[in-house]
Amino acid sequence: MGFPPYAPARTALVAVLAFGVLATLPGCSDDRRDPPPPQARTAVDICTDLIAYWVKEALKGSKWAGLDWEQKGLSNEQLKIHDEVLASARDQERLESREAASAFADRETRRRCASANGATGSSENWKQPQ
Repeated sequence: MGFPPYAPARTALVAVLAFGVLATLPGCSDDRRDPPPPQARTAVDICTDLIAYWVKEALKGSKWAGLDWEQKGLSNEQLKIHDEVLASARDQERLESREAASAFADRETRRRCASANGATGSSENWKQPQ
């Protein structure tokens, strides 16, 4: 009997395609470059992320929004920013929408954290990073 005339070409094509698919899977290629190092995060970045996160949780009515400032990982100064931004964001939500309030919280928190250089200095238990 024998093989059809295109069987070797078809087999080779399937093998090449299978190799191509496998080469794109994580850990299956010979590409052994190290991942890029993580970007350094500033006190302003951390302040912004923490406060904006908790403001948005409060806007959603999350059960976790009721945690105290220490449980949320905020300094005293960050708590003050949180409370003021949250009050303004709630006004924004009433006037426009939760989406608008969330965007406002991101912008205003970034502005306030930058102005206060991360707002970390007022906590009694805060220590200078080493």
